[in-house]
Amino acid sequence: MTDDSSTPVVPRQQKVQSAEVGVGILKALAELAPATSLSKLAEYVDMPASKVHRYLQALVDSGFAEQDPMTSHYRLGRSALQVGLAALSQLDVLKVSAPELIALRDDINETCFLAVWGNKGPTVVYLEQSLGAVTLVTQIGSVLPLLGSSTGRVFDAFLSPAETALLREAESAHLNAKQLKETDRHIKEIRSTGVHQIHGLLMAGVNAVSSPVFAMGHKLVGVVTVVGSASALTDERQKAVAQKLLQTAQTISARMGGEMPKAY
Repeated sequence: MTDDSSTPVVPRQQKVQSAEVGVGILKALAELAPATSLSKLAEYVDMPASKVHRYLQALVDSGFAEQDPMTSHYRLGRSALQVGLAALSQLDVLKVSAPELIALRDDINETCFLAVWGNKGPTVVYLEQSLGAVTLVTQIGSVLPLLGSSTGRVFDAFLSPAETALLREAESAHLNAKQLKETDRHIKEIRSTGVHQIHGLLMAGVNAVSSPVFAMGHKLVGVVTVVGSASALTDERQKAVAQKLLQTAQTISARMGGEMPKAY
């Protein structure tokens, strides 16, 4: 008995190979985030641009990739974000932090977020937007500067020098001696107080407060941050917000079985 179907049968091995190539391109899009050109992506994965383009079209059709109509650059799509968030939701720090940040956002009505240490540095993985306000500075997936943001400085204060060395060296090259000295002073203060307040450091007119989250064994697992406009986060109000954020970070840490080191 013969099969008269006109649909070609794709061998299992070929399907597996195609899936591996597609996953490789998805990983490359993540590593080249937030967006990249076709030529740069093809060079990165060491494949002909025509082949990469075919896979990209399939990824776009399935929602795993998007193409910017203005620049023609490609980035991860909504479906990829959903998969990533599903994976991140399995992390204890995200599960524990989410309800606490919701409660804090409802209390102070300022944008609150959680960042973890990623392969490119401080990476925002959870965000609670203030009600009725425009998104400020960051969004999920954003990678923040190590020395040029309150979030990054808290990571620099409590991670080992080996973990931050490359980023610190790269960013320090753009700072003068006075700025470096001032940054180091802030790092010492963070280790003492457990909270860091900045005014317009990452973006003019935007203030932020950050505090570390620890798991068992004083292991830094994330940094929680409140960010708002300078007109809303005035000096006195920012001090009050800083105390509430510190309490929130301590609550999250306690539920993770951790606490900030008493001596550093």
